[in-house]
Amino acid sequence: MTNQQNTASVSLAALISRAERAGRGAPPVERWNPDFCGDVDMVIRADGTWLYQGSPIRREALKRLFSSVLRRDEDGRTYLVTPVEKLGITVEDAPFLAVEMSREARPDGTALTVRTDVGDLVEAGPDHPIRFAEAKDGAFRPYILVRGRLEAAFTRALAIELADLVETDEEGMFVRSNGARFGVPAGGA
Repeated sequence: MTNQQNTASVSLAALISRAERAGRGAPPVERWNPDFCGDVDMVIRADGTWLYQGSPIRREALKRLFSSVLRRDEDGRTYLVTPVEKLGITVEDAPFLAVEMSREARPDGTALTVRTDVGDLVEAGPDHPIRFAEAKDGAFRPYILVRGRLEAAFTRALAIELADLVETDEEGMFVRSNGARFGVPAGGA
């Protein structure tokens, strides 16, 4: 992301053009219930790097394919799921990164749309809430729910862009999108 994009809102049309899966959902992994087949040596690092057997997955198309069959279950673990198998993987933080954001003024308020590093396009709101977690350095780390229980962590640059949108009232600090209000922890912005 360039400095120009940080200061000027990215247009929604530009965001959609870069989102590989815009308008197309992921496979229905939530409805598949295959037997657990064990763990596979795949790690998604906190910085967004995907590793298989210790080596980075460099082919973006492969990374996007794997991302489309990810599922986080109630047990807190993340799995690669197909109709016939379920394989456990390791995720250090969130499986996706929020890498770009568009802010659109609408008659009923502002809407924030986020593009992930794997091509998902998500509009923050009641169905895709933003949450804020405290990072080790005391700053806040925002996340957005992408699908199921899978979240995208905002990159540092995007978190700074989001911080510029923080509002304050008698209830505290918050970010607003698509009719929803997302509270920011005190001292987080």
